[in-house]
Amino acid sequence: MAREKRTYAQEVCVKAAGLAMQKTGMLRPGCRIGVAVSGGVDSFVLLKTLKIRQGIVPFRFEIMALHCNPGFEPDAHAALLPWLAAEGIPGHLELTDHGPEAHSERNRKRSACFRCAWLRRKRLFDLCRDYRLTHLALGHTADDLVTTFFLNLCRNGRVDGLAMRESFFRGGLTLVRPLLLVEKKYVSAAARQWGLPVWRNACPSAGHTARSEMEATLRQLAAGIPDARRSILRGLTRWQLTRDTAGEAAETSRTDGAAASD
Repeated sequence: MAREKRTYAQEVCVKAAGLAMQKTGMLRPGCRIGVAVSGGVDSFVLLKTLKIRQGIVPFRFEIMALHCNPGFEPDAHAALLPWLAAEGIPGHLELTDHGPEAHSERNRKRSACFRCAWLRRKRLFDLCRDYRLTHLALGHTADDLVTTFFLNLCRNGRVDGLAMRESFFRGGLTLVRPLLLVEKKYVSAAARQWGLPVWRNACPSAGHTARSEMEATLRQLAAGIPDARRSILRGLTRWQLTRDTAGEAAETSRTDGAAASD
């Protein structure tokens, strides 16, 4: 079968995901990946990219789409099921009340976004357990890394980003972010070029969060300094990749040492 001809943006997504996988030891033969699909461009491109990489890597791994509709528009994900069927990707789709609950009077201690994200993450972990998945893949991009880094620094006094690979539940589940080296502009372009059935975010808090405020602040910073945005993106992605690569090397060393002592 002839190789699918890909655009520049699509190729950036596929190759950068491959680099992240190779450098951090993100996947292993036989792993079963649950891909958290929200319906936005990031998670949709992640799902498509992993589907392509199944035909590239020299070992077999499985992917499964996991979608938890937050409950604002119950039929928003209607286009996802036929798309998954056409791509040959299994999926679990369910309707929740996470969004309305997070915005209700019952949630007074935390922000609506924190509560909704916490409920969604908890449900995704449960689904990974129920389907015996070894990995949970999230569609965070390089732009998300930058925003998270500055939120951690400015609000929490912490120098921290987003790991490309991290273990939960004593290593029983590995959370991965294969698109963390990819700029959002390439992800958005690839989604359009692939014709992915992305749907709008119906959350009433969309565009009015701490994250969106930080994104606006960073745009203002970049507007006043030539090449600031490009430099920040490149600098932080290199920094994160170095951290994650070092972490993978340390983990491999610990594993080898334990095996040698057995």
